[in-house]
Amino acid sequence: MDQTVDQLPAPAARLAANILATGHGGGHDLHLRTLRDAGVTLLGHFLGAEGRRARFADDLGESVAWGDDRFRDLMGLVRKLVAERGLPTPSIPEPGAFKGEAPEDLDLAGIGVVIFAGGFRPDYSRWVHVTGAFDDLGFSIHADGASTAAPGLYFVGEHFLRTRKSSLLCGVGEDAAVVAGHIGSARGLRPVQASSEA
Repeated sequence: MDQTVDQLPAPAARLAANILATGHGGGHDLHLRTLRDAGVTLLGHFLGAEGRRARFADDLGESVAWGDDRFRDLMGLVRKLVAERGLPTPSIPEPGAFKGEAPEDLDLAGIGVVIFAGGFRPDYSRWVHVTGAFDDLGFSIHADGASTAAPGLYFVGEHFLRTRKSSLLCGVGEDAAVVAGHIGSARGLRPVQASSEA
């Protein structure tokens, strides 16, 4: 989770998401296979709708295969880290078989819930109008969360802001502390030392 952007094979690798999981019920993975097993109808990319019928591409299997490859990439990093640290090799099962069959046409009558998963690509420039503040992929251009284009503009919670875990609860606090230090320093404030007393 401490992997930095500089350690990625290419800047575009930032667009790959972290593993989906939930803490509900003691914690478990949450991905397309678990959703399908729970009775969710999975579909390919939305192509359009006409009247009460929606059309979808025949690419669900390709989407799942792409996600499986990203999972393998991340698990390769886990295996490498435990080997470097001399830790026991974790049991990491390969993704199970996935049949990509999905309806390409769906009657919307009686549909109560639609979850539209359109992927993720940052687009901060749509609402933060600062020239030179964002790169071609839409990510902020910064030094440890402080914009290099506009003094006083800071970022926290962005995927790979400083590390892979920057957008996760387990990592955003570290980045927030760094950014708070930048803000305090810019205002001439000294950092507050945490008390060791309970």
